[in-house]
Amino acid sequence: MATEVTRNRPPFDPELAAVLDAAGEPVPSTVTAEMIPLMREAGVTISIDDVLSGRKVTHREIIIPGYQGADLVASVFAREDHENVGPGIFHTHGGGMIIGDRFTGIDVMLDWVERFDAVCVSVEYRLAPEFPDPYPVEDCYAGLVWTTDHADELGIDAERLLIAGGSAGGGLAAGVALLARDRGGPALFAQCLIYPMIDDRNETISSHQIDGEGVWDRTSNFTGWDALLGDRRGTEDVSIYAAPSRATDLSGLPSAYIDVGTAEVFRDEDVAYASQIWADGGVAELHAWPGGFHGFDMMAPDTALAQAMRASRTAWLARILGD
Repeated sequence: MATEVTRNRPPFDPELAAVLDAAGEPVPSTVTAEMIPLMREAGVTISIDDVLSGRKVTHREIIIPGYQGADLVASVFAREDHENVGPGIFHTHGGGMIIGDRFTGIDVMLDWVERFDAVCVSVEYRLAPEFPDPYPVEDCYAGLVWTTDHADELGIDAERLLIAGGSAGGGLAAGVALLARDRGGPALFAQCLIYPMIDDRNETISSHQIDGEGVWDRTSNFTGWDALLGDRRGTEDVSIYAAPSRATDLSGLPSAYIDVGTAEVFRDEDVAYASQIWADGGVAELHAWPGGFHGFDMMAPDTALAQAMRASRTAWLARILGD
């Protein structure tokens, strides 16, 4: 009779483990549906004024059309000395599909705005469960279409427009890239998928290893996907645009950068996604950071592993931009 094998997770990086220990209860390992309103009220994002402090970056808010013509707020960031055209970044924020806003994770994008004279558009897509699939991904796709159509006035070189997002935003970025491929545009230069949330089935080894500890554990993942998909989660009635891991053909996609921690739920699905891109003849750069928990680069940006993670992304972008 077969016995069930206990899955021990990879150890956390010692410096990151100390950060988790110091954070304690304010950073829950497990997010449940009942916690969503409280987390939204408390906020998970640093004030944009604080993020922009000391940066020579301009910020303006605009209204753009979302799915079915709804009005969405978006933010546009550019260097103060930006005059002509530069690379474009369309940013889809993280937050498990249920929390966060267009400023969540924006500091990474702002580093690129400064370094590459890029222009970043970050969209306030509508959140689940109030707005379940396909609202989030279709909002983001509509925002990308608008950005492409207005590239000249935004100061964006439309031939160097990439999509980038972390966690749920990484999943949305992957879904939008698939939509753009299958709908015949807009053309994307690249996709940066930062520990993307892409598989609603939650059946991988890593999804079982991270349970009740770390950041965004197995139950949290069920919470986010249940909010997005409801009773469809885990069934065959889930589109590849909502859960890109469902796609069996990843050919014809823009060059991808994918990174993930080895001690987080999304590890195996993200590694598999890169492998499928390669199997289908595409280009992907994959980094699996040893001992990294989910979102460690945001939670512990001054640690050695976080600094290496961020530097690696920027080096990739510099290389493909030829900068």
